[in-house]
Amino acid sequence: MKARPQFAIVLAAGLFLARPAAAETSSDLQGIIARANAQILKLLDQFSNLKCTELVKQEKLRPDGKTERKEESSYDYLVILTNDGGELTLNESRMALRQVKTDRKNTPMLLSNGFATMFLVFHPYYAESFRFRITGSAIDDNRTLVKVSFEHNPGTRSVAALALRGREYPLELSGEAWIDPQTGVITRIQATVGDTLQDIGLKSLQSEVEFSPAPLHELSGTYWLPTLATVDVETPRQHWRNTHRFTDYRLFSVSTEEHVKQ
Repeated sequence: MKARPQFAIVLAAGLFLARPAAAETSSDLQGIIARANAQILKLLDQFSNLKCTELVKQEKLRPDGKTERKEESSYDYLVILTNDGGELTLNESRMALRQVKTDRKNTPMLLSNGFATMFLVFHPYYAESFRFRITGSAIDDNRTLVKVSFEHNPGTRSVAALALRGREYPLELSGEAWIDPQTGVITRIQATVGDTLQDIGLKSLQSEVEFSPAPLHELSGTYWLPTLATVDVETPRQHWRNTHRFTDYRLFSVSTEEHVKQ
């Protein structure tokens, strides 16, 4: 069954100290992936019950890297998970809290959606579409993390797509994730796209998502949730950078009342 890409782009960072590469064994890698799978399944059990505030900064950059135009906005942010016929789908819902001002020059800006859910690379539904490898280790907050690289297998399910002129082009993502080998918690993911879409004008795409433990007093256990996502896209003539910051995670509840007509 064809899978729907989970995040897309529409065209118009913690401190880590490198250590020598860890010795990789098949059992080490399989164990880490299995624990990451379990953490993602645990997270998705609650993800649709959570909402947060999303702060979005969109930048159009000049060739020298300086900002040509910047727009900032904020939203009530909610992700809705559905599993229809075995096909996993996450849909984002945004309610504007602060609108950006209209650009009289009609400067084209980048729209980037769903990058907070890049952890789906390690979800069992998508993991079979990637090749994984242990590439090293790092120290963060006195914890040893394992760096696991991933590379998409062409022709298999993709978690990302480029939306351009009414068409969607699956993205061949490759990158690296920082994972706690004992718990499977993902603390950081970096991903990029090679030169597979240069023929339609995509020169480069780089993205990074950082995760942090979020205090959710209503739930037991600790949940590592996306707190910062950056997306950098270049075409031969344009350069954009979007930053998504997620704060104030809380349970989302809907109250309903029923009235019986007398």
